[in-house]
Amino acid sequence: MPSLRLSRKRLLHGGLVLLSLVLAALAAAWLIPLPARLSSPHSVVVEYRDGMPAHVFLAPDERWRVPTVLDEVDPAYVQALLALEDKRFHWHGGVDPLAIVRAAVTNVSRGRRVSGASTLTMQLVRVLEPRPRTFTSKLIESFRAAQLELWLSKEEILSAYLQFVPYGRNVEGVEAAALAYFGHRATHLSPAEMATLLAVPQNPNRRFPSPENAARLKVARDDVAQRLFDAGALPLGPAGARVTAEAALAEVRATRVPELLTPFPREAPHAAVWLRAQRPGRARLRTTLDAGAQRLVERVMRDAVPELGARGIHNGSAVVVDRERAEVIALVGNLDFFDREHGGQLVGFATTRSPGSALKPLIYALAIDQGLAGPEQLVADVPAAYGTYAPRNFDGRFQGLVRLEDALSQSLNMPFVKLLQRIGVEHFLGVLRQAGTTSLQPDPGHYGLSAAVGGIELTPLEVAGVYLAIANDGRARPLKLLEEGQPEPGAQVLFSPGAAWLTRRALSLKDRPDFPARRKLTGLPSRVHWKTGTSFGHRDAWAAGSGPRHTAVVWLGNFDNTPSVHLVGADASGPLLFDILEALGPRGRLEDADAVVPSELTQMEVCAYSGHLPTEACTQRRMVFARRSHVPTESCPYHQRVEVDVKTGLAVSPSCRAGRLTESRVYLSWPASIRRWLVDQHRLLPQPPSYAPGCEPGGALRAPEIISPGQGQVSLLIPGVAADQQEVPLEAEAEGDRQLTWFVDGAFLASAKADERVWWAPSPGTHEILVSDDRGLSARRTLVVRERR
Repeated sequence: MPSLRLSRKRLLHGGLVLLSLVLAALAAAWLIPLPARLSSPHSVVVEYRDGMPAHVFLAPDERWRVPTVLDEVDPAYVQALLALEDKRFHWHGGVDPLAIVRAAVTNVSRGRRVSGASTLTMQLVRVLEPRPRTFTSKLIESFRAAQLELWLSKEEILSAYLQFVPYGRNVEGVEAAALAYFGHRATHLSPAEMATLLAVPQNPNRRFPSPENAARLKVARDDVAQRLFDAGALPLGPAGARVTAEAALAEVRATRVPELLTPFPREAPHAAVWLRAQRPGRARLRTTLDAGAQRLVERVMRDAVPELGARGIHNGSAVVVDRERAEVIALVGNLDFFDREHGGQLVGFATTRSPGSALKPLIYALAIDQGLAGPEQLVADVPAAYGTYAPRNFDGRFQGLVRLEDALSQSLNMPFVKLLQRIGVEHFLGVLRQAGTTSLQPDPGHYGLSAAVGGIELTPLEVAGVYLAIANDGRARPLKLLEEGQPEPGAQVLFSPGAAWLTRRALSLKDRPDFPARRKLTGLPSRVHWKTGTSFGHRDAWAAGSGPRHTAVVWLGNFDNTPSVHLVGADASGPLLFDILEALGPRGRLEDADAVVPSELTQMEVCAYSGHLPTEACTQRRMVFARRSHVPTESCPYHQRVEVDVKTGLAVSPSCRAGRLTESRVYLSWPASIRRWLVDQHRLLPQPPSYAPGCEPGGALRAPEIISPGQGQVSLLIPGVAADQQEVPLEAEAEGDRQLTWFVDGAFLASAKADERVWWAPSPGTHEILVSDDRGLSARRTLVVRERR
């Protein structure tokens, strides 16, 4: 009986010791952190829209370790891995007792080590924490494996193994290996590829692809394949295929093993670098970029490098957007990523530059939408000053009166500066922000009227958003570049479909500049609406527009702001824009989407000459389109019907018609600003006849309007230069050919016709300028004159 009690005490003591060891092991497993390498950052992978890698970055530890998702790895490979390395993976706790017994028996019977007992979990520990191959190391690995099983699910352990398994040199993980060995992801693998990926980790330094390792790798691969085919663990082909294991093995043996590592994808470098910076911490970035479109646009830009370089142009970018989905399908950040001399790694599509005249179509559409102007209306293209701002056209010449539609097509500046003044600069900027621009300065009053012709800076991505809105009937949608699973925000309405349709019609008037007849010869789509822009000083050349399916923007310039006379939108960027749109566009005859007129447009009768509402003096008229709810209401100011004394040819009023033989005649009368410009050009315009003595009509419809000096203008005097050599021009707009009288600070200066310019020699100070017509109607303006310091 004493011996029985002693045995029970020993058993109890042993049980307590065992329980203490188990509790201590559990506490250690809970308190000791998991291997730090488990949380090592991955290689950042930027993907095309179809999931194929576009650009792979080295991980911070200088390894190629592509993020691996278990569900995206070929399941047949996973099945083969478990069959080869760890058949009981799903039920053991990190250490497989049966494998230990089997290995011990086999090794003892053979008299040498021929089989191991390491589970996948233990192999993962060995990869994460390399140690010498000793008995102590085995114990630590067993503990760590049990710890991993305690903390992680089987799927997480398997995913980690697939992520960190070594494949030679600095390649880790099955995804990185598939890319480096075969040039594609591990989502779909052939039996030969599976066997290769299973053979290399068994001895990665002696089996990774290289000419020296090719023979060893082939032997190992074929051996793995035979073992797996014998176990029925490798697929014999597609479902239903009648392929024997012997035939499948023969095909594997006939397949060459890879002898060189395939370079990791490094496409779309600017987009990849920029997106990685935009989304720090994200290891996989699925973009909307299309591989074919990206490569095509890169080739178009790359092919232009020799010619552009010879013309002093070293930087450029391109953006292409799918019109239907508002997705960016191609993004080129610069002409040559490796051109260090010219800042080749700067990301052009996200860099703000002056767009020149590229924003005029937006002003055009807004003016039509508000009923301020119509495409057929005549607008003045003559010199004018707005304070100290005196815009000029690109070629330095003016055209007088021109149709607004032609002014847009020819990119004239003055008409759009005047339209922007009527629309309002802040309203215009607000519409730009609605279109998705974020680079504008928020301070009110920061921008002036020069915003119409390039006095503003936008990125090519932002300009693409504006032109996408023009193509999509005035609806602006945020450009999509990343697939992030977020609900898409609604579209912002910038202007009406009718205004967009009329804008596209005006932008379609010009064909490609370098080969206008190309469409007829190639059958390429004919409907391309586009616009160019050239910034002040020839520093930026833009071309933006839309074809049947895509909207594109091309910018060329130099990031160090070096000018080039060849930086002209139509000549430099225009051909590249058409090359891109034509290469991506559909072939054959397409239905013209703009053939159907929007329902909100109506036809209205206008003066055939001026495009304004006709007066009874407009004898020739035509029908034009206008927005139904915002029809321009200004009557034709150019035609005048005048009652003329047949004998003298002078005009008469109703009060002095008696006793005279008169007839009604129609005359053209241009504004005084146009007449002054014609005089400066040494050109004359026939004027309506003057009134006969005593026949002048009473009253005037409106007072004169001072054009120069401009509102808020400050004149600076150059010290040492005589005042009469720094004269200020005084100009006014007045009805008809009235006589105007000018006063400065209450003192008479001069009298002149409305179409004549008066000059005044200024002196420092604040001066009041007054002009009065021959009916006593007047206008005033204050001019500040200072000496330049």
